Amino acid sequence: MGLFPMAAVAQDTTEVAVEVVDPLAPRPAEGLTLEEFLWVARPIIIFADTPADPRVAEQLELLAERPEALLERDVVIIVDTNPDARSAIRLALRPRGFSIVVLAKDGTVGLRRPALRDVREIVRAIDNFQLRQEELSRAR
Repeated sequence: MGLFPMAAVAQDTTEVAVEVVDPLAPRPAEGLTLEEFLWVARPIIIFADTPADPRVAEQLELLAERPEALLERDVVIIVDTNPDARSAIRLALRPRGFSIVVLAKDGTVGLRRPALRDVREIVRAIDNFQLRQEELSRAR
């Protein structure tokens, strides 16, 4: 499953089948690795010790308020609310309780907070990442 729209062309026709994946649709962490997002996206990972933690839903609501700002910055949203599953992402980032972690495209942790964050604060942090600064310079 890819991060962005992908096309597959049948060999004997010119028809194109396109699978569109919403990058902002929250993905469960199980089965994912941080490596698959390297240089492609900026993961926002929401951790909690249980899916019943109300902060998970609140954080997702906050992120949904300004999707265009997140899409512009190549964000994908990952949710890990099952410590017992020991996902590769949880093992790599070792969260404690509820937290939000934002990674740069090079895989480094750019923001780690144990409380809810709004899109404005997340975008401000992303815009200060070195690689994002380079992207903005190239766009000018």
